[in-house]
Amino acid sequence: MSSQETEHEHAPAQRRSKITPERAQELYTAVLDMLRESGYESLTMEGVAARSRCGKSTLYRQWGSKPELVVAALHGTRRGTLRKIDTGSLAGDLLEAARAIGEGSGRDTPLMLALSHAALHNPDLLCALRESLILPEQAAIDALVRRGVERGEVAADNPATKFVSAQLLGVMRARPMLQGAHADETFLVRFVEGAVLPALGLNAWASGS
Repeated sequence: MSSQETEHEHAPAQRRSKITPERAQELYTAVLDMLRESGYESLTMEGVAARSRCGKSTLYRQWGSKPELVVAALHGTRRGTLRKIDTGSLAGDLLEAARAIGEGSGRDTPLMLALSHAALHNPDLLCALRESLILPEQAAIDALVRRGVERGEVAADNPATKFVSAQLLGVMRARPMLQGAHADETFLVRFVEGAVLPALGLNAWASGS
């Protein structure tokens, strides 16, 4: 790589607001799709430009580098589905959360696996990964449990309340390695019914469904 190319790769980019929000979403989708398909190391600005039919210079002007573009894609595609769940009971909320997480596991799990290794060597990428994919879901699940405690459905000193998000999010990441399959909606609903609810002293029938 020439010194001119190196300078272009690392020099601070001048940001210009030439990309519409709709166009940005298209680019973010292309970036995340390519990450799922080939991993972080194989992702290049040139590849994103070709995939999204966008000029490479435009990508550099807007985002500056590959890590910055990936971080923007993670932040720009957050869905926040779990925050909207409110069935009126903790059992119902957790079963609905299992369905929502399971529905997205085919998209989120490959993305997590693609980014996990690279993130260990890139603090900014690790921070974006946690902030965009992990912490919002963890906070939303913790809020569901806290609401159930406030309603008196679960004792405040029940030790299982501290581990519900770890159970749900952890098994979603672990199942592909343990069983070679995504933690889909059916699996996660069974997991909640068989492991999470009993630990909280609840039954699936308490969901009202």
